[in-house]
Order: sequence, then C-alpha cells, then structure tokens
Amino acid sequence: MNRKTLVRQRALFSLSPLFLAMSALAQPAATVPNAGEATLDEVTVKASADASAEGLSKPFAGGQVARGARIGVLGTQDYMDTPFQTTAYTQELIANQQAQSVADVLKNSPSVRQARGFGNFQEVYVVRGYTLFSDDIAYNGLYGMLPRQYVASQFFERVEVLLGANAFLNGAAPGGSALGGSVNLLPKRASNEPISQVSAGIESGGQAYVAADISRRFGPDQSTGIRLNLARRDGDTVIDREKRTLGMAGLGLDWHSSNVRLSADIGYQDNDLRNGRAQVTPAAGLPIPAVPHRTGNYSQPWTYSKEKDLFATVRAEWDINDQVTAWAAGGVRSGEERNVLTGITMLDANGGALTAPFDNRRKDNVRTGELGVRTKFQTGSVGHQVIASMHAYNGTERNSYGMAAGSPTNLYNPVNVLRPSSYVYAGGDQNDPLRVGNTTTSSIALADTMSFMDGRLLPTVGLRYQKIEQTGYDYTTGVQTSDYSKSRVTPVAGIVFKIQPALSVYANYVEGLVKGDVAPLVTSNNLPVLNAGSIQAPIRTKQKEVGVKWEQNGFGASAAFFTSDKPSNIIQNQVFTQNGKERRQGVELTAFGEPLKGLRLLGGVTLLDAKQKQTQDGLSDGKRVVGVPKQQLSLGVDWDVPGVRGFALNARVIHTGSQYADAANTQKVASWTSTDIGARYLMPIGDTRLLTLRANVANLFDKNYWASVGGYPGSNYLVQSVPRTFVLSATVDF
Repeated sequence: MNRKTLVRQRALFSLSPLFLAMSALAQPAATVPNAGEATLDEVTVKASADASAEGLSKPFAGGQVARGARIGVLGTQDYMDTPFQTTAYTQELIANQQAQSVADVLKNSPSVRQARGFGNFQEVYVVRGYTLFSDDIAYNGLYGMLPRQYVASQFFERVEVLLGANAFLNGAAPGGSALGGSVNLLPKRASNEPISQVSAGIESGGQAYVAADISRRFGPDQSTGIRLNLARRDGDTVIDREKRTLGMAGLGLDWHSSNVRLSADIGYQDNDLRNGRAQVTPAAGLPIPAVPHRTGNYSQPWTYSKEKDLFATVRAEWDINDQVTAWAAGGVRSGEERNVLTGITMLDANGGALTAPFDNRRKDNVRTGELGVRTKFQTGSVGHQVIASMHAYNGTERNSYGMAAGSPTNLYNPVNVLRPSSYVYAGGDQNDPLRVGNTTTSSIALADTMSFMDGRLLPTVGLRYQKIEQTGYDYTTGVQTSDYSKSRVTPVAGIVFKIQPALSVYANYVEGLVKGDVAPLVTSNNLPVLNAGSIQAPIRTKQKEVGVKWEQNGFGASAAFFTSDKPSNIIQNQVFTQNGKERRQGVELTAFGEPLKGLRLLGGVTLLDAKQKQTQDGLSDGKRVVGVPKQQLSLGVDWDVPGVRGFALNARVIHTGSQYADAANTQKVASWTSTDIGARYLMPIGDTRLLTLRANVANLFDKNYWASVGGYPGSNYLVQSVPRTFVLSATVDF
C-alpha cells in the first residue's frame, strides 16, 4: 500500500464518526417521486437570507447568479435598477463547482483575482486592481464577523460582489481595504421545504471531508426556521507535506410575524494548516525566478497556521406602517490565531535564498451594530425612497511576534533547518499577547432614491459622515504609542435610465475611504522626515463610472467603463505628503444566464490600465501598478447533456495577463491561463432519496505559474499556483 492510499484511508477513517452522527440526524423529510417520475432539479433555498421583507433575490435564468444583490445601505436591488455593477453567486453554483472558500467562488469574476496576505495564509482578493482583505468582507451586511484568514463555504448561501468604490454604501472598511469593491456573504436560512442532506468527498493528496445540512420550519404559518450546517475536512493536500484540518458549525435561526422579522446566526470554525507552501520575495534587480516544481514545498516542516473563531449576529426588521420600515443589526466575534511561518527571500538567479522564521500570536474581539429606517412617499409625480442609518464598529487586537535570522536554503532544493530558539526582533509575550491596537469606526448615512417617468428614471443621491479612530499600543509594555482620529464626508450620486424594460444605462460617482498613514521617521536615504509621526488625512479615492445592462430571453450582459483616482504617499523636501497619485481605468464586459435551454454561461473580460501618475521624484511616473494585470478573463459554461437525464458537464477558463513585481517595472511576471472542468449526475435512490455525484478537476492541464504578485499594498511577494487537483463528492438528500 503506497503512502497516498494510506493517507486517504486514515483521513476517511478519522472522519467516519462525524459522518455516522450526521447521517443519523438526517431523517427523511420529503417524498421524492419514483424513478419514472423523478424531477432531477437540485435542492434550492427560497427562504429569506436575512430579516428583510423582500427575502432572497430570485435566481436569474440558469440559476448560477441572482437577479439582485445587497447594495449596502440601499438594501437589496434588482441589477437592472441599480447604478452599480453587482453579481450574486448562488448556492447552486457554489455546490456544482465544489467551492471550498470565498476565493474559490470569486474565480468566476473577471474583475477579481486572488492573492495571499502578508506573511500568512490569509485569503486576499484584488478587485479592480485594489486589495480587499478577507477581514473586510461582510456577513449579512456586517463587517468583522468572519474568520480573518479563511471562510468555509458551508457558512454562506450566496457571495455578493459589488464592483467599485463603496464608502457611502458600506462605510469605510475597518481593515483599511475595499477601495475597488466589496464582498458580502449571505448566511443560510431554513428553506420552505425541509432539507436533510449529507455529503462526503475526497480530493487529490488524500484530503477528505464530510458535511451535513439540515433545516426545518415550525409553528403557525411555518414562521420559525432553523438551519444547521456541520463540516469536517482532514488530510494531505496535493502539495507535498501540506495538510489541512478544518471543522465548522453554523446555526441559522429566523422568525416572522405579519410585520416583524428576526434572524440570528452563530458560527464556529477551527482551521489548522500544516506546512503550508510559503510565498517568495524576488531579489531586487534580478529577473523573476523560474517557478519551482508543481507540488514542491519550500516551507520548513515545523511551520503551521492555526485559527479559531466564534461569532454571532442578529438582525431585526419592523414594518411600522405601509410606508416606514426600521431595522437593527449587531454582531460579535472572538478570534485567535497562532502562526509559525517561514518566507523565502531570493538572493540570486540560481535559487539561492534565505528562509526567515516568523512567529505570531493574535487575538481579536469585535463588536458591531447598525440602526436604520427606510420610508417611501410621493411628492407630486416623483417617488422617493429615503434611507437613514447609523453604524458603529469596534475591534481590539492583541498581538505578539518574533522574527529570527534567516537561514540559507534554495528555492529548487530546499534545506531543512532547525526551528530557532531565539528571536532577533520580538514584541510581546507569545503566551499572553497584550493589546496592541483598537479600531473604532462610526458613521451616519442619508440617501434618497427618486423615481421619475413611471420608474424609468431612477436617480440616487446620498452622503455619509464617517469617523475613523485607531489607537496603537506598545507590544511589550502596553503603553499607548499612537492615536489616530479623522473624519470625512463621502457622497454618492447615481442614475439609472431604463430605455426599455430589458435595457438600462447608468452612471455613478462614488468614493472609497481608508485611514491615512503616519509619517515615517526617515526617508529612504536616511534623512530626517520633518513631519515625522504626523497623521495623514484619510485616503479618499474618487470613482466615475458609466455602463449599460441588457437582458433578453434568459440571457443577460453588461458593459462598464470606470476610472478611479487614488492619492499615494511620497516625500517632498523631506516632508511626508499625500501628493502622489495612482489611476485605474478599466472596461468590464460580463455575460450570464441560459441563452439556450440546458446551456448556462457565466463570465466576462476585464481590461484594466493601472498607472502610477505622480511618484517619488517622478521615478516611476507612467509605470504600471505592482500586481495589477492589463487583462483578466473568466468564462464558464455549464451544459445539460442531451439524452442523459440528470447528467451535466461544465468547464471554466481563467486568464490573467502579465504583472510587474516592482514599481520600476523591471521584474515582469508572466501571464497565465488555467482550465477547470467538471461533471455531475443526479439520480433518485428509491422513493425518498436523491443522490448527486460531482467530479471536478482544477487546473486540468497542470499549468505551473506564479499566480499572484503581492496582496498587501507595497509588497511584491509571489504565490505559486496549485497543481492539478481532482475533487469527487457524493450528496444524498433524504
């Protein structure tokens, strides 16, 4: 018996108790027609995903995306009625692609690419050329509720993507990102029909998983709902020596009366990654290193990243009368991370490098909440929907770190070294980290969406007053070291004109907002900075966008042109200023739906020109922004095979253009193209059960490439692609 076979058997054996327990919970809940009458449509959730009266937006033709998505404080809107580009990926798509995390789902967007956090294994998303940290994705409209590094797909019903600046719509993201777009995850709710579902699967390397999804509705008019999701993942991945163990539990509750709606969620996740493949920092002045072997692992065998999170949210909505609705929401999260990591810093063109250990322990405590009211009224022939809201967020971070001296290794022939017993640089106590930061944001927003010409002309205007406060403390003594407090008013102006019911044009002006930086002590050539320690104003991006949206006979398409200007920091005459500038201009073309019966399309292309316009001493003026390609394409097709009932095939092509890893544009990372394929088969089992078999292959042609550059502003580290990966699963609906 070879090692991989043994790993698979051990992984499945370790998961079997959970599998048996979940199977016992999954009692028959609905009668499935006999084989001659079976309808092989997959189970879909139709109940509300929050406490809103509108409920979950209906799926578009083909079921891969929804007709609408949450537009921040403006609420859920149909995509034809909003002056923004949005996409809501459904549970049907998530299940059929066997997506394991948020990043897996976002591969379907041509405007989003995946990267990795600075010094850890955090998922990072690059939206319209701007970084979006996983810290700054929202859960049912609330920031800071989800695990920082990785969110298992069993927690969410849909992934909603809003492209573009969104400081008015969502408020400033507390993690300091989201300038190019936002992501909101909708939690799962009890469906109208009972669900008793058990899944099991395995993938290349021996990674195995089991999961259960159970929901019921109770009481008069089925007013009370409960939905429970459990999952366990364990075993080696396709990368040598890399292993992931993940456990999660999510509980969703909801209740409604004639004019009040309540919902709540509780989630727990334990994510443990062992020997995760490290990121690589290229050597200055040398070409980008050749990509190592597909499955090779150049991390040290004693590295790991552990993360545990417990979170809870609640949301309520009250129809005061037919015109006025009030809402309130709140949430808390407690998270802990422990990392022992090593990065690779290149020294020469032959693979010579240093591996530098980095230890870190972090604890987070987050509280957030919002209040709002929405009213509808008429002034003559003009309709109004006025929204007012208040939002507050508070997050406390406890942290400690230790950095040891680098040891010689080789990217292509890694050298194992002993874990250092002492640090060169350290801060705080790894066993009891002190408070090192506190972030508080608060805001008040007011907006009016008007309706002219019987709803054909829809202008929206609004303002949000935003305050950002951040306090820093010494890692070792706990003494306060910095105090940041700034505020800004960010506007929004948008308009939609429906030329025909199936054709809309739109335009918007909206801003992004993150906190400003603190001036350093010295310049790059060690001259003193005259305003050292001063706090810069919040960084405010300015976006202008125009576009068109169309739909006909189950097929939809859109085109958008946008430009976004972002100030950047430079030093002029030894003074730290925000007089630098970057500009991103782009065109997005997307298509989705079911143009022919049984043929579903999803994807598009993004052309992006990201330039440095004003840089330090003009040295990089006109150069491309680090880590932002000119072309991105994601195109998927899903096809019901004629003559074989319940059998479907799918494929997806992802292309990313070349990128630069330095501001001077001398280190060029090659473009890449990856192909994924899949198949599924639905079949009845007896009279009461439905079996869904799925098989997917990621990176079908086993391409080997540098998948991303950076992931943290100003960084240039490289992350290698994942080799060809097979994923097989079976799901039984009882």
